[in-house]
Amino acid sequence: MILGLLAIFAVLVMRFSTNSDLPLPDSITLPDGSTATAFTQGRDWYAIVTAQDTILIYDRTTGNLRQTVQIEPDS
Repeated sequence: MILGLLAIFAVLVMRFSTNSDLPLPDSITLPDGSTATAFTQGRDWYAIVTAQDTILIYDRTTGNLRQTVQIEPDS
């Protein structure tokens, strides 16, 4: 039982001590009137969720806006 507890502790320590090799962008320019509420990133993109229910997907290399997704209201 003690070994199991130590194994769980070791897995948690290893999981939370890994560094992300994806750097955050220095700055992001949003369209006029947009307010950011959330940020997420992938290997070659990052996305901003806005208060206007829009997801803005940017290219990580160029910083150019790749895609805009409008979130539909709940019906």
